[in-house]
Amino acid sequence: MQYQQPNKPVLSVFDFDGTLTYRDSFTLFLRREFGIRTYAIGLLRMTLPSLKFLLGISSRDELKQRLINTFLCGISADSLAQLAEDFCEKSWPTLMRSKACAGVSEQVNAGATVTLCSASPEIILRPFARRLGVELIATRLEVSNGILTGLIDGQNCRQSEKVSRLISTYGDLKSFHIRAWGDSAGDKQLLEAADEPYYRWFH
Repeated sequence: MQYQQPNKPVLSVFDFDGTLTYRDSFTLFLRREFGIRTYAIGLLRMTLPSLKFLLGISSRDELKQRLINTFLCGISADSLAQLAEDFCEKSWPTLMRSKACAGVSEQVNAGATVTLCSASPEIILRPFARRLGVELIATRLEVSNGILTGLIDGQNCRQSEKVSRLISTYGDLKSFHIRAWGDSAGDKQLLEAADEPYYRWFH
């Protein structure tokens, strides 16, 4: 396709789950890397938090925090990083949208600064970003002495937090011509901040 040709540097920002993938990567990671039994037990522990979220008693961010605490608290960061490498290698052929990956490569080859910007855990998406050859902004997990505490470090990287993280990483966004790709309400503010917003472009 023909993109606008701006007179300032291009910052191309891609949401990950649903935009570059066919499904949510984090829940798939938990099921595949921890096994069906552990995953099922974890889901049972998530029943009450999920019900509170559905009833509007708790927020999506609180539910995400509980999910991370349920599955990842007490795990070695190095071990989780290795699981993420294995997951990327095994899941890539069926998880990633080939058209979307080609779109990312097009931006890289055009000389844009390209980053993923996702609510999924940063440590799990690092292998995907490396394979795509792009930078990464995602939800950071708190680590103490090499062990995950089960807490999010900072804020869940969705909605306005995506824009805040872009600013903290790249500075004044007005210095860039921004192209952004997203697929959900979690990308609303990101798409609004873009000069060229693309909603569900690869679907």
